[in-house]
Amino acid sequence: MTDPLPPLIARLLAGYGFPHPAGAPELIETHASWVLLADSFAYKIKKPVTLPFLDYGSLDKREACCRAELELNRRLAAGLYLDVVPIGGSALQPVIGALPAIEWAVRMRRFDEAGRLDHVAARGELRPQQIAQLAATLVGFHAASAAAPRDSRFGAPTQVLAAARENFIELHQLLPQTDQRLVGHLADWTDDEFALRAADFAARKQGGCIREGHGDLHLGNLVLIDGHVTAFDCIEFSDDFRWNDPVSEIAFVWIDLLDHDQPGLAAWLLNAWLEAGGDFGATAVLRFYAVYRAVVRAKIAVLRARQEDAAAAEGDIASARVYLELAWKIAAAPAPTLTITCGLSGSGKTTAATARLLDPGRADAGSLIRLRSDVERKRLFGLAPLAASGSAQDQGIYTQEATTRTYAALLSAARTLLAAGWPVIVDAAFLRRAERDAFRQLARELGVEFSLWHATARVDQLRERILSRSGDASEATVDVLEKQLGWFEPPTADENALTIG
Repeated sequence: MTDPLPPLIARLLAGYGFPHPAGAPELIETHASWVLLADSFAYKIKKPVTLPFLDYGSLDKREACCRAELELNRRLAAGLYLDVVPIGGSALQPVIGALPAIEWAVRMRRFDEAGRLDHVAARGELRPQQIAQLAATLVGFHAASAAAPRDSRFGAPTQVLAAARENFIELHQLLPQTDQRLVGHLADWTDDEFALRAADFAARKQGGCIREGHGDLHLGNLVLIDGHVTAFDCIEFSDDFRWNDPVSEIAFVWIDLLDHDQPGLAAWLLNAWLEAGGDFGATAVLRFYAVYRAVVRAKIAVLRARQEDAAAAEGDIASARVYLELAWKIAAAPAPTLTITCGLSGSGKTTAATARLLDPGRADAGSLIRLRSDVERKRLFGLAPLAASGSAQDQGIYTQEATTRTYAALLSAARTLLAAGWPVIVDAAFLRRAERDAFRQLARELGVEFSLWHATARVDQLRERILSRSGDASEATVDVLEKQLGWFEPPTADENALTIG
């Protein structure tokens, strides 16, 4: 920002008015707020601005928005958001905490900016475990959030399409002519994809999927505190931004991970979210929302360029182009594929599938979705992935009937994911030929490439791996392995022709 600071902000920045030692306050300025970092606290003061999507034009409105920000952000970051405080006195002699108020501020606990996930990712220090924790947190958060009434405008297909189209109108107006062809391609893809998925958007709206979410869930609004990823700075000023499909928020984090050249972690996010919540139907609209989010980021960069000097503006335009190219890469994704594993307990199927998910060099990097029989079996019985079922061999959730149900659920989920255009790997034992044939037939039916991944190991290695396993969804024991050895139907010659490893 290049505008001079108002007297109030300048005095606070000089250290006046704080109810505690302020040290040397620091200022973070956005288009809508000033954030003063003083000692162990952060004070967020809203600018007296009115924009098409935001109204901070009066003191009463700024107070109301401060209180809404406090309440809404405490849903995900109760430990960060402390209170709303008045700023009394005068602009030249401010007193934080005094009435009558001349301004209001949200007071937060200060955190280390180096812990923001955009910085952590840029340093290459973001880990799959942290991404998995975030995914599980978001599943719980959205499940507990209020659902939008079915007759509300939130998440209505017409509203979703209108918001997406509006971005292209602005980009056509703001970007140089050299960029218009790509903008046009993305606009056409958006219309075509929406038409293809219209029934899915409608079903999600009518199915109660639209929730009061965060609204601005990108890596810069996620911070690592004591090893835990915490979301902060949600949208308080616009219901339309905050009420959306949870998969739209996941899409925002996903495209940010891709933008930070972390396709393995992007895939890990999708898989962790799907494993935790099981919302496989969301994948039908995920790519649409991902392109939408990337285009919004491009638009914001272009709007920022209009307010910067020439050198900064050039960088913003370059950033916009990066996001548009990312959007097109997502839109023009390769055809879906289906891979199934095959192997005895302990043969390394899950380890190999995990390595494939995290591999940044694959054509499907960032997009591969894994279905785990151990996870889906437990989901059928209402158990969390790591929960112990307490089932003895061939009993409880491990009867033949339960196994048949598990493979049927895997087949149904694979059909959903493939129809939505995503590459799939099914991580299951597939010890019987009939089980493998059902998935091979699904691939034929949908016209997708099929491959078999046969994992092998010596029997002593299998036993050793099973005995050393911990913290995993699998409950296979050595006794289970011994029984498998008696009835395993290894892949035959015609299947081996499809084997990739």
